[in-house]
Amino acid sequence: MIGLDAGNSFDRPPTGVAVYARNLIWELSHARPQARFEWYLRSNRYFRSYRARLPRNVRRRLLERPALRYRSRRLQLFHGLNQRLPARINARKVATFHDLFALTGAFATADFQTRFASLAAETVSRCDHIIAVSGHTADQVANHLGFPRSRITVIHHGVEALEPPPRPRCDQILRSIGVSRPFVLHIGALQVRKNVGRVIGAFEAARTPGQLVLAGSRGFGAEGILERVERSAVRDRIVLAGHVDDEERAALYNGASALLFPSLEEGFGLPVIEAFSVGLPVVASNVSALPEVAGDAAILVNPLDSDEIARALMRVLEDSELRSTLRRKGLARSKLFTWERCAAETWRVYERLL
Repeated sequence: MIGLDAGNSFDRPPTGVAVYARNLIWELSHARPQARFEWYLRSNRYFRSYRARLPRNVRRRLLERPALRYRSRRLQLFHGLNQRLPARINARKVATFHDLFALTGAFATADFQTRFASLAAETVSRCDHIIAVSGHTADQVANHLGFPRSRITVIHHGVEALEPPPRPRCDQILRSIGVSRPFVLHIGALQVRKNVGRVIGAFEAARTPGQLVLAGSRGFGAEGILERVERSAVRDRIVLAGHVDDEERAALYNGASALLFPSLEEGFGLPVIEAFSVGLPVVASNVSALPEVAGDAAILVNPLDSDEIARALMRVLEDSELRSTLRRKGLARSKLFTWERCAAETWRVYERLL
C-alpha cells in the first residue's frame, strides 16, 4: 500500500505542485493497477476532492490524526508530493522537493522564509529518499539542507497536452480577456521571483508592435509590479489577464508570438515546456533550472539585463528562420517530458526502498 500526500491539489488557482500531484497519482495508478494507493488530503481539501473521479485502486483518506495514525500502519511507503511529511509515519518515506526559492533570495516575506526553512528541515530529517524535479533543485537540497546527494533522485515533470481551441473560439477567448494579436506572453504569478519588472522593461525597450500579456495571479511583491505597469510608457499595450483557466491558457500559448520567461529562480519552469509543446518560441533566463529544462530549444539570457532580454525578444520576433528553428527544437524537446516517464521513474524509486 502506497500513501501519497496530495499537497495543495485542490487550491485555486492551481499551482505547479497541484499539476504534479494530479498527474503523478493518475499515471501511477494506471501504470500499476495491481498496486493500491491512498490519496491523503487535509480536511479543507478532502471534500473538494470529490469533484475529481479517482481510479479504482486509489482511495481518499484524511491526512489528520487520529485517522492518519490508524491508516498509516498499513502503509509500506508514504510519498509527500509537496516537500513535506506528516509526523508519526512508520512506513518508508519519500518527499518531492520542487524548489527552495524561499531560502535562496528575497522572494518571500521573512515570516514565510522562517516557516519554510523549518518545514524543509523537518522534512529532510524524516526522509529515506528525496525526489527533486531538477538537478538544480537537487543541488539546492543537498547544499542548503545537508541531505546526502546520493539519496536524491532527479525526476523531471511531464507536460500536459494543451489542445488549441479552434481559431474562432481562440479569438473569442482572447477578446474576452482583452487580448489581440500580435502579443508577447508571460505566464506566471506577479511576484518578484518571476522578474516581471524586467519583463516590462524589456518589452518597452524592444519597441515591438502589439501587446504584452501578463497572465498570473498576484504574489509576493505584486504591488510594486502593478505600480511599474502603471508607470510604463506603453501602459495601454499591457494586459493584466490575472489567473487564466486551462482553455484560456491554451488560447494564449497558441495565439502568442513568443513566451518571455526570464525568471530569477525556478525549481523547474513548467511554462517553458508548455510553450514548447505548442511550438511557441521562448526567451528564458540562463539561471536556476531553466537551462537544464530548456536545453538548446530556447534563447537564454541574463535575467538581470533588460537590454539583453529585449534584444533576444527582437531577434525572435523579427527572424522567421530563428522562430522556425526554435519551434522545431521546442516541439522535439517537449516530447522528452512526459508524465508516463515521471511515474515510471518514481515507481523505480519506490521499488528501491521497499
